[in-house]
Amino acid sequence: MEALTTIAMSAALSALATLTGRAHRNTYVYVSNAEDGDIGTYRLATDGTLTPGARVQAGKLVMPMTVSPDKRYLFASIRTQPYSAVSYAIDQNTGALRQLSQARLPENVVYLSTDKTGRFLFGASYGGNLVTIGRIGEDGTISEPLEVVHTASKPHSIVIDGTNRFVFVQHLGSDQILQFCFDAKTGKLIPNAPPVVPMKTGTGPRHLIFSADNKFAYLLCELTATLTALALDQDTGLLTPACAVKALPPDSKLVAGAPRLQTGHGKATRDVANDIWAADLHLTPNGTFLYATERTDSTITAFRADRATGELTYLSTTPTERQPRGFAIDPWGKFMVVAGELSDTISVYAIRENGSLSLLQKYPTGRGSNWVEIVSFD
Repeated sequence: MEALTTIAMSAALSALATLTGRAHRNTYVYVSNAEDGDIGTYRLATDGTLTPGARVQAGKLVMPMTVSPDKRYLFASIRTQPYSAVSYAIDQNTGALRQLSQARLPENVVYLSTDKTGRFLFGASYGGNLVTIGRIGEDGTISEPLEVVHTASKPHSIVIDGTNRFVFVQHLGSDQILQFCFDAKTGKLIPNAPPVVPMKTGTGPRHLIFSADNKFAYLLCELTATLTALALDQDTGLLTPACAVKALPPDSKLVAGAPRLQTGHGKATRDVANDIWAADLHLTPNGTFLYATERTDSTITAFRADRATGELTYLSTTPTERQPRGFAIDPWGKFMVVAGELSDTISVYAIRENGSLSLLQKYPTGRGSNWVEIVSFD
């Protein structure tokens, strides 16, 4: 009987290993190379190895990207005139991208996201002081915006909560978050009450992400590298700041920055050599660890997130690619891929059990690498 039990357990473990390997088998990484105007494609193996694939032409200053909830489509923003968004079909067997459509945008869009149904594409225009909402067809084609909403100064991101009912727009120039209710039938945004969450003057709200349980949102401010946890009221869709920390190592000598006038994709018009310039943030899928990048010192900082309170505890800071604008974490929380706008490589890290990062390998990339998306098919 014991022998049979041992055999059964071994068979179960073998099956689990097979399933785990299969789950990782078709995992793909996409990196937008702004200066080259293309999107690099890679296959991510179970040991963190990247195998480069084709580089797909998109358009000069291709930058923000997002993936549809069903993982069938990739969307990218072209930030040179004529401004546009492009949609691609993702081949789940090879990771190859096939362009489906291109739609004009009224302004230069720095951030893209979708609603949870994958029917609407949101865009935020830093230079145009507006957000856009376009329709996504069942075949992945996209329309020109159905709605353009003029907002406050320098909106840098637009995201929806886990219930698909509430939308938030982060404004770097006016230090506030705008709160909206979302009509999932029409794609319209209706100001919530109150419509604004004021943040501390001079912080520069940039990117916002939600915890998997939708209880908290985490906000990264570009000009001070402040990371703020905000509690989300599940009924009203209103955010309330709960606690804040600095996304910098304790010995950092950087000072608060100021909003940058954008020429191309973020070139400054003054000396910013010692300015804080925070960029991107992501949580591991289990919600345990949060990471944020800072571009002046080219670092990525790790925090432990308390899933009950939203509190963040500093863990470590890791040097990374030069001027790291974007990064992504794989769906199992095992690996991280980081791109640097001034680097000719991207880095793959293993995420350790304590949240620290271990560099596995660097891989060649295009010029101006800035945005990373990871897609996996079971």
